[in-house]
Amino acid sequence: MFAHVDVREFPLGSRQIGIIGGTGLDSLDILKNRQEKFVETPFGKPSDALVLGKIDGVDCVLLARHGRKHTIMPSNVNYRANIRALHDEGCTHVLASTACGSLKEDIRPGDLVIVDQFIDRTTKRKQSFYDGEGGSPQGVCHIPMADPFCNQMRQVMIAAAKELSLRFHDCGTVVTIEGPRFSSRAESKLYRSWGCDLVNMTLIPEVVLAMELGLCYCSVAMATDYDCWKTDEGPVNVEHVMTTLKDNSIKTTKLIRQVVPCLAAMEWDHCRQSMQALTKTAVMHPDD
Repeated sequence: MFAHVDVREFPLGSRQIGIIGGTGLDSLDILKNRQEKFVETPFGKPSDALVLGKIDGVDCVLLARHGRKHTIMPSNVNYRANIRALHDEGCTHVLASTACGSLKEDIRPGDLVIVDQFIDRTTKRKQSFYDGEGGSPQGVCHIPMADPFCNQMRQVMIAAAKELSLRFHDCGTVVTIEGPRFSSRAESKLYRSWGCDLVNMTLIPEVVLAMELGLCYCSVAMATDYDCWKTDEGPVNVEHVMTTLKDNSIKTTKLIRQVVPCLAAMEWDHCRQSMQALTKTAVMHPDD
């Protein structure tokens, strides 16, 4: 049976930080006193073991989105199990990293972007815990997505990036595609015409599911290339992406280490109460 999910299961004053590592940030040793924990959820197994540990004394849970050996392609990631596992472990906040292609000249490969909006171009992924299948909670969840990312967390990340003198952008719209292939040149130009800043393959449905469970969620995008719209450069390829990711991963790790103790020191009751109210009113139950 599906264990009822309620933000109120955890005291409002408590917090534990979940970290979802994307490509290039799924095997770095950023935690002290590491312990591995293999779990299973009503939605199956997450991508890999939960790695429990601390950053500056703050309890954190690290999860490799694609598995630590990068064996799971974007469409096959069990996003529901990943988010549910972090929730059940007691995480109230999620910091996520994601590798992206840049769709704007001024977002250079190597830049970080604290994203604030998305456009969904995926077609194959389960985007809700409330899908009517066995094990799902009853009802339909019409979760609001006007502001998908926790703005309070975003401001902490922006301040930390400034303190570290990182080259970053304080907002950006990501278009999430199905993958695993990269965009055609026509698609890349189309996304640019929409005003998108970045293209990636994993942001959706992760942020949506986090919202359904009342988790404060924030993502830092690591620009690795110019996709294929920029004709004076070669089109994106895996070798190019991995080369840029090595440097980006170091920057992102520094940022996460700076952000985590700041999040732990802040008061989050008002934010979490708002999330609680949002998720509660989003569900239409059969008897409503």
